[in-house]
Parts: sequence; structure tokens; C-alpha cells
Amino acid sequence: MTAVAPAPAASPIILDERSQKTVRTLINASHRNLLFLDKVVDWETGIDFTKLPKLAESSWIYGTEYWDMLTPEQRNEVLWLETGRDVSYFIWLEQTLPELYVGYVNKYHGTLADEVREYMLVFSREEIVHTLMFRRYLQAAKLKMWSHPENIPNYSAFENQLAGRHPVYGVCWNLLIEWFAELNSIYATQTDAIDPLTRKMFREHHTEETRHIAFARTVCENYFATAPKAEMDEMCAFFRKGYGFLLAEYSYMPEIARHTSFHFPIQPDDKAAIEAVRNSPNNRRLNAERFRDVHDWCVKYNIIDA
Repeated sequence: MTAVAPAPAASPIILDERSQKTVRTLINASHRNLLFLDKVVDWETGIDFTKLPKLAESSWIYGTEYWDMLTPEQRNEVLWLETGRDVSYFIWLEQTLPELYVGYVNKYHGTLADEVREYMLVFSREEIVHTLMFRRYLQAAKLKMWSHPENIPNYSAFENQLAGRHPVYGVCWNLLIEWFAELNSIYATQTDAIDPLTRKMFREHHTEETRHIAFARTVCENYFATAPKAEMDEMCAFFRKGYGFLLAEYSYMPEIARHTSFHFPIQPDDKAAIEAVRNSPNNRRLNAERFRDVHDWCVKYNIIDA
């Protein structure tokens, strides 16, 4: 029988009294308000394709010369494809997080506060349901899964560095990814112009994700309050790279050129055009508005500069 390598040493994840109450409240809320796959939206009525899946102004290329090149039908296709990317990212993320958190429960059982351990299990249950919901949505919307993020340059190299680090690194990375994804989807979909099924699905998902974000913030902020300065400096430098990666990928994803039914005006290897789109006036405005909360939090804890 092969010996199992011991888990890397990690200082305890503990919570102050106020944070314990916060996480216990989140646990109780999760038990009271479960999301059920067959009831979350009216799957039988289906999607109203005469409406938008997201606001046109939230398109990656809106306000650029490339948007102006497209017909109304092509613009609509782009909006659905961008929504397919967002849903695909939710799926990839939410398939991974239960494995991560249950892994932490098993490896660091004795060093996790009771509330942290319990919420990680509640969290994992909810993420599995989210994955099933988003997969059903792709089928209903006739959209294909986008590539796993590991195929994006530097993504795997970054995530692989999480192995062996203090589990708070995984919690913080989960926080940043989920926070970006939630702020993006809610900003773009919560108006009457949006297909009702799409709008309601993202809203119902947001209810549970808000609790996940609150949990991760609580754990991270407790850690930040007591961590030695050298540890904090190392962690902030690490996640500064992750923040930049997320900002870029929510501003433009080159893979879209492989999904459109028409010749997309930006090819995946056109680095200059991609960089210009990511830094377009509209994307700078969008990022300042939709990501304000996560930006301000990261500034507060020196993960990014003001």
C-alpha cells in the first residue's frame, strides 16, 4: 500500500467571535433557502430568443470599431456567445471548488474552525447544484461549452502554485474569481430587456453566491488581521497577478473568434487588437462600474494599488 504524503503544514484558520456568528448565520441561511434545480427557473417555458441575454453595452467589443463592423444579427450572436463564455466559466469554476474545499476539510480538519469546516461542506453542495443548472442552461440556450481556463496562457501556471500553500490562498482565489463573475453577470442581466429565464437564473444564483463571497471575505479578513507582514506581502504579490488576469479575461476573450458563425474581425493571435479592446474606453468604464466592490476591497488589503 502506497503511503499518503502528509498535508503541508498550515497555521489554523480561526475566527473571532463576530466572524463565527457571521458564518453561522450564512450556514443557517443556506439550510433555509436551498436552490432546487427543477424549480429555479421555468425550464419548460424556455428562453425567449427575441430578447437579449445581456446588455449590448456590456459586450466586450461594444463601443469599438469591431462592434460597428457587425450586423444586428451578428451583434446578437456575439452577446449570446459572451453569455455562453460566462456560464462556461461558472461551470468550470464550480466543478473545481467542491474538490478544493472538501480537500481542505480532509487535509486540514484539525486546523479549521468548526464553522469554517461546516460551511465548506455546505458551499460544496450548493456549487454542485449550480454546475447542473448552468449545464442545463447551455442546452436550453443552444450554446457550447467554452474551453477550460487551463488552456489560457499563464492560468494553469498560476493555479498550480496554490498547491502546498496555506488554505487561505485557495479561499482568497475563490473569492476573487466568484466576485468577478458575480459582479459581471448581475451588472449585465438584471433589466427588463433581458430574457426572463436568463435574468432569473443569474438572480437566483446570485443569492447563494453572495453568501459564498461573504464567507470567503470573512475568512480572508480574519487571516489578514493577524498574519505577519511578510506573509501578507507575499500573499498580496501573489494575488496581484490573479487580479490582473481576471480583469483581462472579463474584458475580452480571444476564443470567441472560434465560436462565431461568421468571420470574427479579431483573430485569436492579434495581440495588438486584443489589448486595444481590453483597454477600450467602454471596457475601462465597465470595469470601473461593475468591479468597484472587489477593486475597493483589494485596494484596502493592498492586493492592488489604488
